[in-house]
Amino acid sequence: MFKAASFFRIADDFTLPPLDALEEALQTSRFLPCGATQAESSGWVAPRGNKSTVLAESVGQQLILRLGTERRPLPASAIKDAVEQRIEQYKQETGHERVGSKIKKEFKEEVILDLLPRAFVKRSATTLWIDPVNKFLVVDSGSLTGADKVVSQLIEALSEIPGSTTGLMARPVQTTMAAATAMAHWLSSREAPVNFTIDRDCELKMPDDQKSTVRYSRHTLEIDEVAEHIAAGKVPTQLAMTWNDRISFVLTDAAQVRKLKLLDVVLDGVQDKGKDDDGFDADAAILTGELTALIPDLLEALGGEMSADAAAAPALNVEKPVAELATI
Repeated sequence: MFKAASFFRIADDFTLPPLDALEEALQTSRFLPCGATQAESSGWVAPRGNKSTVLAESVGQQLILRLGTERRPLPASAIKDAVEQRIEQYKQETGHERVGSKIKKEFKEEVILDLLPRAFVKRSATTLWIDPVNKFLVVDSGSLTGADKVVSQLIEALSEIPGSTTGLMARPVQTTMAAATAMAHWLSSREAPVNFTIDRDCELKMPDDQKSTVRYSRHTLEIDEVAEHIAAGKVPTQLAMTWNDRISFVLTDAAQVRKLKLLDVVLDGVQDKGKDDDGFDADAAILTGELTALIPDLLEALGGEMSADAAAAPALNVEKPVAELATI
């Protein structure tokens, strides 16, 4: 259900609207495929899959939503070639040696409209989980851009609910210690934080124009060489870790979680889903239960959560992209 995670803190006074009201608001922004000349389309889809029409799923007080996106990506080289052909044709027809920027812009717009109907369509879906009890919002995205889009569209949907008085304020969780600093300390001291172990994958990068990079894959990291790279100025940008022998993941220098995986000890003993059971409720309950326990430990490992006043970062809203903010 989740392969990555970006974490946000929601306001203490936020309460979820009635499920039927939220469902109605989401239905007005339901996903529709791209039109012939539309580059991108996004909207809410059923978390359970195509066999369901319900957009807001509540499992054990946890709310699960999913945003679907469809794109028609156009190769920059194809656009450039087509525009150059039009420019050459224009020169031959008019006898002009120079073509103004305004005409070039018009040619580019025409080319894009011409190519879009023939472009291959790519679809994706991003899951979002709201924990109203612990006041967390989690997006299945390892990038700030992806998280920004999903949360912004949720904010829009909530604002459309009639009679709604409490808007969603989602603040990227910030910690007192930068993730890169913490990872460097763990690797140099060869001591993992409480409840975590360091695995066998790591990336170190020099923070300069050259960006020289060293990667370890399936390699022990408890060696002098790793500490020497860090002492020489290289910064950990990715580090594979395991929490309580239950969840493995990769922590990035932006304090985001990628390659999230529940380990066998979590899944052992879980009953096989029945013939008519899609397994969604069980999967959602297991994952949210595990992440509810992991998040506080991860925050503690990074020095604890910074208070909203200390962070001095504006809460996320439609006008303020999350990409501008540091997150965990």
